[in-house]
Amino acid sequence: MEVALVTDSASCLPPGAEGALTVVPLHVVVAGRRGDSREVGHAEVVEALRSAGPRAGVSTSRVSPGEFAEAYRELVARTGCRAVVSVHLSGGVSGTVEAARLAAAEVADEVDVRVVDSRSVGMALGWAAQDAAALAAQGGDLEQVEELVHRRLAGARAWFYVDTLEHLRRGGRLGRSQAVLGSALSIKPLLTVVEGEVVLAERVRTRGKALARLETLVEEAVGQMRETGGRPRLAVHELDAQDAATALADRLAQRLDVDPVVLPVDPSLGVHTGPGTLGVVVADAG
Repeated sequence: MEVALVTDSASCLPPGAEGALTVVPLHVVVAGRRGDSREVGHAEVVEALRSAGPRAGVSTSRVSPGEFAEAYRELVARTGCRAVVSVHLSGGVSGTVEAARLAAAEVADEVDVRVVDSRSVGMALGWAAQDAAALAAQGGDLEQVEELVHRRLAGARAWFYVDTLEHLRRGGRLGRSQAVLGSALSIKPLLTVVEGEVVLAERVRTRGKALARLETLVEEAVGQMRETGGRPRLAVHELDAQDAATALADRLAQRLDVDPVVLPVDPSLGVHTGPGTLGVVVADAG
């Protein structure tokens, strides 16, 4: 294989779905213990956040450039690839992509690594990486594979409902003014990702109205995608809200004639969104 694909665990790919992909796990710290997001699971993060309050004793740390360099070298040794496309969580919310760029410079004499800032989260980058890996396995060259990644990411949209903005604010992922606005008068925040940054999309007074508005935004995005010849696919993400996520997916399936996949957010993302998170990613299958 000429080209190999790397992403990080913020892609929220389910176990066993990586295929030809290499997934580098992000790191979570709970009560001083640091582990990757495969070692520190969803239940532990939820328990820590619920018992200790917003982010108390719970944090994240980025993947080091050395870990990425090791992953790139291992790929070369294992596959014989001559190039790597490395697509990652938005640089607007994490230093992960910058660490990948530093690693790419370190191994530049050994392999050509193209680092892509997805400017998104969840299955928006998961699907982009999966599709690109499939193209690479079919013999696609570096330019074709990298172009497909950008094409898949271009039309992706993501919205997230969270019970409180406090986790995001304390983690520095959302400006204090937006956190204050979102928390005022018991308003329930609906978030989106704009130009790679998490922003407050809507302020709704109840959880039910927030989820109804979320469904409307998804319906509009799906309609716009279909109008331009796209083939929309949906992922419903959750943390400690599996029943609600399944119900949301069922409603979207009936409303939009799609079959959403339901996946938990990676623990490294859940630290910042908190228990009760529900999100939807809309992406074009091409």
